[in-house]
Amino acid sequence: MEELAKEAGITVRTLRFYRERGLIPPPRREGRIAWYDDHHLARLRTIAGLLERGHTLNGIADLAATFESGRNVAEVLGLGEPTEETPVRLTPEQLADYFEGEVTPENLAAALDLGYLATDGDEIVHISRRLLEVSAELVREGVPLSTVLSSGRRVREHAEALAEIFVRVLHAHAKETEPAQLRPLARAVVDAELSMALDRRLRREDGTQPPKASPDATSPEDVSAPEAGPTARGRRRRDYRS
Repeated sequence: MEELAKEAGITVRTLRFYRERGLIPPPRREGRIAWYDDHHLARLRTIAGLLERGHTLNGIADLAATFESGRNVAEVLGLGEPTEETPVRLTPEQLADYFEGEVTPENLAAALDLGYLATDGDEIVHISRRLLEVSAELVREGVPLSTVLSSGRRVREHAEALAEIFVRVLHAHAKETEPAQLRPLARAVVDAELSMALDRRLRREDGTQPPKASPDATSPEDVSAPEAGPTARGRRRRDYRS
């Protein structure tokens, strides 16, 4: 314990306190000898880094408990599954730097549940560099990380539905097409449609484009006095055919 405390730059008393609080795992014991290793040293350096960034010991304990109960890399990434995303390995301190002040036990638990984050020993693995960077950018723009994560869950639901459409079309009409060929086609369609949808939405928000009436909206003609008799019915049929 004295050797570990010296290597970590803390006192033995502080180390005992951390161990009692569950901030570091217990040592491996052989008889009356307790062995600490690089895993313990890495955890102590993580604690020091998080304390420097303003986290409290209670918060660090909660983060450690959530982190250790999270899904591991194999569960999240799967084995042999194709992916175009590049995972990113992070220390807890680096994750805290990406989302300054937003790395709470609740947000960490939500990210683990979504599969954005996974654990691998003392490291955190983010499943996608692109998602990591755009999430951090949204937080820097003032969007709370909790909102980014809840929005990500909704986007995933729509993305799953879009993926189902493309895969069904592929299986029904182009069975010889490989997934590698399908991906750029699907991305191009979704990117174009999303771009146009954003244009329409932003114009409506700016007031430069009136909102579309819903198909079942009541028009002024619908609320006028109804016409009676066969002549009116015939005219309505002629109007419909035209």
